[in-house]
Amino acid sequence: MKGLILSGGKGTRLYPLTYTRAKQLIPVANKPVLVRVIEAIRDAGITEIGIVTGDTEPEIRDAIGTGKRWGVEITYIPQDEPLGLAHAVKISRPFLGDDRFVMFLGDNVIEGGVATLIRQFGESEWNAQIVLTEVDEPQHYGVAELNPDRSIKKLVEKPREPQSNLALVGIYMFDANVHDACEAIEPSWRNELEITDAIQWLVDQGKSVHPYVHRGWWIDTGKPTDMLDANDHVLEEIEHAVHGFVDRDSRVDKRVTVESGAEVINSVVRGPAIIGENSRIVNSYIGPFTSIYHDVVVEDSEIEHSIVLENSSIRGIAGRIADSLIGRNAIVRRSPIKPVAHKITLGDHSDIGLL
Repeated sequence: MKGLILSGGKGTRLYPLTYTRAKQLIPVANKPVLVRVIEAIRDAGITEIGIVTGDTEPEIRDAIGTGKRWGVEITYIPQDEPLGLAHAVKISRPFLGDDRFVMFLGDNVIEGGVATLIRQFGESEWNAQIVLTEVDEPQHYGVAELNPDRSIKKLVEKPREPQSNLALVGIYMFDANVHDACEAIEPSWRNELEITDAIQWLVDQGKSVHPYVHRGWWIDTGKPTDMLDANDHVLEEIEHAVHGFVDRDSRVDKRVTVESGAEVINSVVRGPAIIGENSRIVNSYIGPFTSIYHDVVVEDSEIEHSIVLENSSIRGIAGRIADSLIGRNAIVRRSPIKPVAHKITLGDHSDIGLL
């Protein structure tokens, strides 16, 4: 089998963070979401992976390279326009050939990984397998209706009146029949070749399409609140360890990771939390569900349930920062008037003074 990761799109719902960064490279628990997807596919034994890219291809190439670091071989597949997931499959045919493959949206995070599912499909005679999960607002997703025997009855992309709460979560497995499906369908009202239409074509042609209903958590990291939710879940899953320096005046609990080169001085860090490489926490409080990326300074401040990206600094903030995303190279500093609390989404290279 091969892997296909879709990593295009502008990430407009994550502006201003994604003005200058591919959304798939924003870290969750200090690891870019795209890297988590690569590792999930690799852990299923797949080493040939194609990444479909858009305008952010140079940044993705720079971050991922050949894939050697993760034990995989990466092929980049440029998509000139975002014309739909089935269009992404069409342009990937030279890479995919007639091999069975897993297609994974590059901004999705799912509990437990997908290794078992991928191996199950690879050993089966199914023509396709789709992953579904129950959601509260199915009108925002591709939705599957199932027959009483749990086979697929109908698939609809973003229906106005959903007949089911089972959404496609962005993980698909196909054999070569999907290429015929992608050639047979017409663009939707959105002028896109919808993968739901391609899967429906397979169903209508009598192909074996197996639905799997995922019962754990799944997050499409499209909005700031989604990023924080994903960060919460992953911080609870990872194995924590202290590789950096924690002085005797600090308190760091067992659910905290302190990465190499990081320093925690006269501070309290309550987990789950992670402090990135070469970051410094001085005279500060880092609360639960916080990820501090590499080369960050937090001094004389308090922050919790937040993500702080690389090379940023937070100094002298009297009130506690919470529920916030702070971009690269941002500076958060104290102003004369002391607030009680702050809630912030900062873009890269920001410099603000808080009232």
